[in-house]
Amino acid sequence: MDGAKLSDVRRAELAWQKSRRSNPSGNCVEMAELPTGEIAVRNSRYPDGPVLIYTREEVEAFVGGAKDGDFDHILV
Repeated sequence: MDGAKLSDVRRAELAWQKSRRSNPSGNCVEMAELPTGEIAVRNSRYPDGPVLIYTREEVEAFVGGAKDGDFDHILV
């Protein structure tokens, strides 16, 4: 984010989104696009907690790997 902190962006103004596959217990990951094009990721149970920031390319690589089954062995 070019040295800016996420606190500089009003979290409430970000369009946080979680997967349609999220479970009702609240164990969800939410993502939001930042004005810089980077992607913010947070735990939905702690909306004011830590936020991880990734580049679009990093998120594309992760999602692609998940679709390809690269992480399936972790879930067994």
